[in-house]
Amino acid sequence: MESGSWRDSYRGMSSDNIKGLVLALSSSVFIGASFIVKKKGLKKAGASGIRAGSGGYSYLYEPLWWVGMITMIVGEIANFAAYAFAPAILVTPLGALSIIISAVLAHIILRERLHIFGILGCVLCVVGSTTIVLHAPQEREIESVKEVWDLATEPAFLFYAALVITAVFILVFHFIPDYGQTHIMVYIGVCSLVGSLSVMSVKALGIALKLTLSGMNQLTYPQTWVFAIVVITCVLTQMNYLNKALDTFNTAVVSPIYYVMFTSLTILASVIMFKDWDRQSPTQIVTEMCGFVTILSGTFLLHKTKDMADGSPSLPVRLSKHAEEDGFGSEGIPLRRQDSLRSP
Repeated sequence: MESGSWRDSYRGMSSDNIKGLVLALSSSVFIGASFIVKKKGLKKAGASGIRAGSGGYSYLYEPLWWVGMITMIVGEIANFAAYAFAPAILVTPLGALSIIISAVLAHIILRERLHIFGILGCVLCVVGSTTIVLHAPQEREIESVKEVWDLATEPAFLFYAALVITAVFILVFHFIPDYGQTHIMVYIGVCSLVGSLSVMSVKALGIALKLTLSGMNQLTYPQTWVFAIVVITCVLTQMNYLNKALDTFNTAVVSPIYYVMFTSLTILASVIMFKDWDRQSPTQIVTEMCGFVTILSGTFLLHKTKDMADGSPSLPVRLSKHAEEDGFGSEGIPLRRQDSLRSP
């Protein structure tokens, strides 16, 4: 009986889910590599102009940054397609692979050290992702973009969207001017909150394009174009503040924190909008949450090892990235800089 239940479990992964899985994995490879290439471009541009973290845009004239951006765009296109085939609760957590690639490449190329516990963190991310993949829900059957619009305009999701937009405005206009350069959570908070809305719009737009290519034209519906506008607005906002975060803080810190916040909020948004958990048993939901907690544990380890020097205890606060580049510093990059502790 047990072997039969295993076979049933594997049969339960539809062809659409498998397509989404392959696209999501390839997306993570491209995006993980793009973090490193863009970081190299940002550092090179910052050496001859105003840094992105200080409000500069000299990186737009740096070819290396554009190579990283093109790599990220390829990854995002694959990610976009993945959402058209598989539920967000399957696709989004697989971004953990991009953390692993980013951390390993940062260790090799940027000399941002990856300790043994960081390697353990990578393993935990893989285990957690595998758990989620094996227990992900089937994709919801949708026959028109108007169905997605109806889901997006239900009171629960409208309330969530209103909370997100309010929080973003508060962060941008109140917290970023004072704390953007010293607290990594400010930039990452904006990226993650906006990202949860962008994923829902990307999924809606992906479904519309998939239906259109299958012969059911969805481009005549105004809802399709509304989702497209939301996607463009959200992606541009994410790109701007992610550049600021990457230029100000260590890549191996930005990547996992961004992943954790973005994934958590995206899963929440998907559960509210697409009601993914309505199609699952309590056992499946608990298993998925265990997989997600395993991934969070892995990202936590990846982050904490950035504060470890060989043979020395970790300090609660480390020097900033720019102090490190000027020859004063250590490996780690803080969530809060030292000079922020000097103010009363």
